[in-house]
Amino acid sequence: MAVIHFYKYQGTGNDFIMIDNRQEVVDKTDLALVKQLCHRRYGIGADGLILIENSQETDFEMIYFNSDGSKSFCGNGSRCAVSFANYLGMVGDNAEFKAIDGFHEAYIMQDQVFLRMRNVEKVEQFEEDMFINTGSPHYIRFVKELAAMDVVEEGRKIRNSELYKAEGTNVNFVEPTQEGKLYVRTYERGVEDETLSCGTGVTAAALASTYLGYSSPVKLLTPGGQLQVAFKTKGNDQFTDIYLSGPATFVFKGEINI
Repeated sequence: MAVIHFYKYQGTGNDFIMIDNRQEVVDKTDLALVKQLCHRRYGIGADGLILIENSQETDFEMIYFNSDGSKSFCGNGSRCAVSFANYLGMVGDNAEFKAIDGFHEAYIMQDQVFLRMRNVEKVEQFEEDMFINTGSPHYIRFVKELAAMDVVEEGRKIRNSELYKAEGTNVNFVEPTQEGKLYVRTYERGVEDETLSCGTGVTAAALASTYLGYSSPVKLLTPGGQLQVAFKTKGNDQFTDIYLSGPATFVFKGEINI
């Protein structure tokens, strides 16, 4: 039996287990272990597990797992990973790291972590709905009375539809507020439930909102807190210099026997 030291972080309620894996203390092919650690009854509990590893090309590599063991890119997880790497002394206020979707830059300013997302070159439209890949796939639907919506039921229908059943998709329900912000609730694939926040999801929602007349920067409210997305537009359906920003908060640290 081995003892693993871990750290818990959260970004607007999106919570993650962080492990310094530069010495390869965790076998990243052990998906059963990932599921066990993320289980909210039998493990530490989290939306995802993040391993920080050495990289010859960048400051570090982030290996991200959803709670079901699947891999994807995670915006809030990336911001938390940068904060954790800063805590470990691997980076200062500026960082470059490798993720499943390529290389990313980020910087820390006070209690906010700014993450540069990959460029978006295509927006698919389905009548009034949209699909945008911001490192992870997102289906976006603008709705009314979002607070009362059953996001899990409605999100699961879209996620398991014939179009997305094979690969899955995240589903974002978005409602403009009177204050000019966007209220966003997300059904996440890989967690297969609603999460309190989703970084790639609010990014997709912010880009989609330009079709309603919104412009950069866009402030977004999630059940877990507030985020902001800044970007530049480049022609039709193209966005560059996309930055997701918000808090990345250390919660606690501990150890677990595996």
